Amino acid sequence: MDYLRRFASWLDRPLFPWKRLVMSFSLGHFALENYIAWRQYRVLCQTKVPKALESEIDQKTYDKSQAYGRAKAKFGLVSGIWGQTKEMAIIYYNLYPKLWSLAGVGLTYILPASWRGEITQSLLFIFAYSFAETILSLPLSYYHTFVLEEHYGFNKQTLGLWISDMLKGQALGIAFGVPLGSAFLWIIQRTGDVFFAYIWLFMLAVQIVGVTIYPVFIVPLFNKLTPLEPGPLREKVEALAEKLKFPLSELQVIDGSKRSAHSNAYFTGLPFLKKKIVLYDTLIEKSEDREVEAVLAHELGHWSLGHVPRLLLISQVQTFYIFLLFSVFIRNKSMYTDFGFTKEQPIIIGLILFNGILSPTEPVIQLLMHMLTRKYEYEADAFSKRLNYSYDLGRSLIKLQVQNLSTMDADWMYSSYHYSHPILTERLRAIGWERQKDGAEADKKQTDGDLDAYTKADRASGREL
Repeated sequence: MDYLRRFASWLDRPLFPWKRLVMSFSLGHFALENYIAWRQYRVLCQTKVPKALESEIDQKTYDKSQAYGRAKAKFGLVSGIWGQTKEMAIIYYNLYPKLWSLAGVGLTYILPASWRGEITQSLLFIFAYSFAETILSLPLSYYHTFVLEEHYGFNKQTLGLWISDMLKGQALGIAFGVPLGSAFLWIIQRTGDVFFAYIWLFMLAVQIVGVTIYPVFIVPLFNKLTPLEPGPLREKVEALAEKLKFPLSELQVIDGSKRSAHSNAYFTGLPFLKKKIVLYDTLIEKSEDREVEAVLAHELGHWSLGHVPRLLLISQVQTFYIFLLFSVFIRNKSMYTDFGFTKEQPIIIGLILFNGILSPTEPVIQLLMHMLTRKYEYEADAFSKRLNYSYDLGRSLIKLQVQNLSTMDADWMYSSYHYSHPILTERLRAIGWERQKDGAEADKKQTDGDLDAYTKADRASGREL
């Protein structure tokens, strides 16, 4: 622990320009994001269907997908500029200390003196900040849902449902945020210099509980879940789960169509315990049974290959590292002073400021994580291929691409930085997919002696990640 104290002492330098440093990091990150987005926008302006998809995607669908991508890119630019402007204004005009002081004044009217303190003031500060953020983001949120998504046929929400979702989200934020935030701050206050170990264990416990209760209590507040009706599809899914020894406990359908026309499927549950498979009603409606099987074979490939616990372990290592580094900054007087906190050093404010200092590492971590998850996606596709689903997986991927108007092609830098999944053409190359009338014949042509799927795809695309 001595080395951490020495490092913290070395960083606590009077008159060090922490504010200028954080603003520079923020602007640099904003510039990087927009440069990469500009590269992708040039791809979205192309009018020729990628060669690998010429026989699968008609020109009209491709043009609509490109237009949808450009619309989302423009919206992203506007929302990014708005977000960056807010962040710069908050830092430049010292709005954090002003809002902190207002929260302190507000407590005098809300709670008796015995209940006031840093924890209650921090909770009120976060609530006020979150409420202001929600109000300021309403116009963009409304435009995205009722203009952009509506124009391209994806929005299924009514105004009442949109408002209801927002209010439920705020209520859940308060219901969970107050006890968890209180416990978080209390642990840091009580455990001294080694708080990072205790807070890491606390966050791990919260994550485990969250994964357990989210599908049971949270999802039903927003969507209706019903058991998949008896029939050929249910029998095939259950047979697939039994074949792979997947610990299936429930097989449900979620009414995703009441909000969006996008399709998906997923499974939930802690590692080594019973799990639930959830299918979107839009996926069942727009896909053949064997295509749904292929999608689930891919998802179950993630389970069989141990991708979920590996990612969980990586996230825990990252969480521990962040809190360990935060312990170096938590009492940095020069940092607090430069942001307008000359008398107090609130823990929650220190965490916010530390997040700004740590921001240059975010692009690097994001790139590395996407490299890993793309590798896992190729492996899950290869798993589905080994189960003789390559033809149906290819068809389902193409259908999902068309139904969701997903981007058909991507700039290599944008794809590597932003996409956790490979693009469609890369995935089709990786599974050796080809269009044939007889899907079984196509699967027979696949062999298990090929190079690893992700290596094949990267070579085919002319780049390494």
